[in-house]
Amino acid sequence: MPEFIGSDQPVHSRLPKVGIILTNLGSPDAPTKPAVKRYLAEFLADPRIVEFPRALWWLILHGVILKIRPRRSAKAYQKVWSPKGSPLVALSQALTDKVRELFNPKTLSEPADETIASSEQFTPENNEHFYSPSEAPIASQVEVALAMRYGNPSIESVMMDLRHKGVERLIVLPLYPQYSASTTASTFDKLAEIMSKLRWQPSLQFLPAYHDHPTYIESIAASIRTHWENHRKGEKLIFTYHGLPQKYLHRGDPYHCQCHKTSRLIAQALGLEKYQWATTFQSRFGREAWLQPYTNEVLKALPEKGIEAVDLICPGFSIDCLETLEEIDMEARQSFVDAGGKVFRYIPCLNDNELHVSMIQKILKPYIAAGFDNLMTPADLAQQKPWIEKISKNNPNSIPTEDTKSKDSKDVDGKDENNKPHENLETSLL
Repeated sequence: MPEFIGSDQPVHSRLPKVGIILTNLGSPDAPTKPAVKRYLAEFLADPRIVEFPRALWWLILHGVILKIRPRRSAKAYQKVWSPKGSPLVALSQALTDKVRELFNPKTLSEPADETIASSEQFTPENNEHFYSPSEAPIASQVEVALAMRYGNPSIESVMMDLRHKGVERLIVLPLYPQYSASTTASTFDKLAEIMSKLRWQPSLQFLPAYHDHPTYIESIAASIRTHWENHRKGEKLIFTYHGLPQKYLHRGDPYHCQCHKTSRLIAQALGLEKYQWATTFQSRFGREAWLQPYTNEVLKALPEKGIEAVDLICPGFSIDCLETLEEIDMEARQSFVDAGGKVFRYIPCLNDNELHVSMIQKILKPYIAAGFDNLMTPADLAQQKPWIEKISKNNPNSIPTEDTKSKDSKDVDGKDENNKPHENLETSLL
């Protein structure tokens, strides 16, 4: 018989909560060969990442790749590592902290000063961005956490922590704007694996990709406009996305199409003509064909066409990481300059700025509202406390049935309306 993970706390006497998990890919714990090797071993072992016969791939991974690549990758990580650690983890955590602050009861009644897209202000009156002060008790029942698909903080550790805090309804937002089986689906696989171990599973809302969400498009467009205002505008804007093996596209992965749609919508929002922008793909690994055109090849060819000033942005990355900071802002920059280019400007990801915070809240809010339907509030818990205390003396692990919950709150002494003892005071067990 399988042993499922149960609860070590009485579930009927705690206030149920809604949990929000923002997920991202992950990063090594340190820019060292051992740490990178551990990370790559987990990452490249995922069948969603490398679709290859498992036994043969295990031999290639452990016999060749993990003996060569960790040293090279560690040197790349060292170039972008900050005092706070991995840029991806540090910036993702900063973003998560700001999203969590939106559910701080104090925040609900205090306007913020930062400007967001379209010059809107975070104010109590602008309920598109804020919950009203009257919703503070509900907002206090929200737990917000960050989890990484690979590395730390792991999805499993975060889910166990939220479970311990009383989360019964889970909302998961993968910070991948475009869907891919290698990112979004892999995250869902891990969640399902963990859920299969739980005796009491929380309800799960796994949010879809947001590649064409109006708020996402406008947030990216606004960040580009701001960059142009501060640094002038290049002759061409390059949208560069992480690549995938071309065979994944032929097998039905929508990633390629969603990337192109994202680029087109952003270009339209900026009022660009077709010749002023291009979509490319980076991060090719191995010898097989990947999604094209390749970013480096496009950059090398531009100076020959008379284009010497370019702007690059990575709309497929929500947070700056190794692939944006080292591969694009360092390696791709050098490739462009070596080919005769003069001006290369990298436009950062949304990271933890207010555009991103506002965008995430807009995406989350409908799901959060649905998550609170029929969820017990602090007032509900206070009303039921006498009944809960009484029944807990008989069975600390018992939970109320629909019949017992429908009884008048005054009925706390184990007797029915005729002042006779109930035949079945104890309720069903988990």
